[in-house]
Amino acid sequence: MSANFVWRDAGRVVVCRLGGLEAAPPLLREHGFESFELLSTRRALLGAPELEAAATAVHGVPDQQVPEAAAALLDRARAERLVALGGGRTVDTAKAIASVTGARVAAIPTTLSGAEMTGIHRLPKGAEGRVRALVRAELTIADPALMCSLPEKRLRASAVHALAHGADSLHTPLANPMSEMAALRGAELIAMALDQERQERDTALLAHGAILSGYAIDSGSFALHHVVCQTLVRICGTPHAETNATILPRVLAFMAPRVADGFASFAKAIAAPSAGIEARVRELGGEPAGLGELGADRLRLDEALDAMMARPELASTPEAPTREQLRELIENAW
Repeated sequence: MSANFVWRDAGRVVVCRLGGLEAAPPLLREHGFESFELLSTRRALLGAPELEAAATAVHGVPDQQVPEAAAALLDRARAERLVALGGGRTVDTAKAIASVTGARVAAIPTTLSGAEMTGIHRLPKGAEGRVRALVRAELTIADPALMCSLPEKRLRASAVHALAHGADSLHTPLANPMSEMAALRGAELIAMALDQERQERDTALLAHGAILSGYAIDSGSFALHHVVCQTLVRICGTPHAETNATILPRVLAFMAPRVADGFASFAKAIAAPSAGIEARVRELGGEPAGLGELGADRLRLDEALDAMMARPELASTPEAPTREQLRELIENAW
């Protein structure tokens, strides 16, 4: 599979290129980002001196959840063009700011979060009434080596987070043939890559799988899995990708009897026996830690359950769970 391609999708362009980070300044200029402010983190900036030098201003994204991080930068990042270099939190922060300011956004992802492919994000705290519209990055520069640069354990968590995008999109009211094809092909590529040894891994497989999975959830939307994970992260304080890696096997086992094909197509895509999808996803995630090991605040579980039950997206789940079923699912992941 070629690592390099350009995908033009209506108002969005994805440039996938090995060495894309080094080539980012001319690529940005080529696609209308001649002048821009850069949002990033200290870790990401270490490998991007040319990009940092090309920016008119650089804003460090605070180590906070997206609403607070975006609110902290809202009055500082006022350029018409914003470039986000980082993981999902950094990209979503840029999108959140742009939803208020009207800025154009380009993303250079450093993980497999899929945020660069979606118009799904939270809003700046305190600025909800000023929001114009949710924002999708109009340009993504996807460098497979950069997207797969995390240490192996964290990379596997990020990859299963991407896998969850496709899985959660398969049985929503908005699921469609295009989102389903993207979800299943994305899952196949992710599983193929994770079955390879780190030293020999084809990073293009993993990056392309994450991009397709991000496209799938942007098109088909989400349901039970993301309702649970997003809420646990916000209320119980667990890390985003790792929470997804821990919860996804349990959600797949819970959902399989509730959908017509029992996730048979998804199981086939990830090379899992029809009755072994839960174990296969755990294997791909490197046997992820339980919620307790991830530092979840158990004292806030009831608060989290209340918030989950109030989420309208829960209704997109076939045979949506009761509160007690949600509690059992989460307790089993502790």
